Formats: sequence, structure tokens, C-alpha cells
Amino acid sequence: QVQLVESGGGLVQAGGSLRLSCAASGRTFSSYAMGWFRQAPGKDREFVATISWRGGSTYYADSVKGRFTISRDNAKNTVYLQMNSLKPEDTAVYYCAADQRPLVTSAAMADYWGQGTQVTVSS
Repeated sequence: QVQLVESGGGLVQAGGSLRLSCAASGRTFSSYAMGWFRQAPGKDREFVATISWRGGSTYYADSVKGRFTISRDNAKNTVYLQMNSLKPEDTAVYYCAADQRPLVTSAAMADYWGQGTQVTVSS
């Protein structure tokens, strides 16, 4: 069982930066691939980024590639999403997810979810 708690969301102007954190409970955090997803009002939850259990592999949605960076610290049971050059279209509730597959790139794949954190980018 893994419990996930996101933090770090907020209101930022376009071009600004935010860093999201996702703290996980449980002793087996390092055996899970982690992912970030987001959901804007009226839209489906979409994949943003994922990282393998040791952090050696990462994968990003085209819409965030070059602007967002996912990382993890297994000693702290935490995964991060550094978001730079934010755009109004990045506005959404951001969720972290855990899965025991090598990477988690689909919302249908994830075993565990956090409660989400709101990110709002003003123009």
C-alpha cells in the first residue's frame, strides 16, 4: 500500500516556475515507478511525466518536454516535478501516481493516486 500527498501548487504568472512535490508513505516507494498527470476542467486526465523506480529513465509528454523535469529522492520517499516557462494551458489539477510497471504513462495503469494540487497560470 502506498499513500501519496502532493504539495507545491499555486498561482503563478506565465513564464514563471513552480516545483511540485509528492511525498509517499510506505517502505516500498523505491520499487514503484512514479508519474505526474494533470486534469483541466472538462478534460480527461492526461499524462505529464514519469520516472523509473531508480530514476534512470524518464519520459515526458510532448507538451511539457524541455520545460518540465521529473526527479525522485528515494531516501526521502519523494518525487518532484520542476515546472519552468509555465503557460496558461498548463493550468490544471496535478496528480502524482505510483505503479509497479517500469514507467507509468497512462492513467489506467496507475495503482495509487494522490489527492491532487491545483496549478493556475495567469496570462
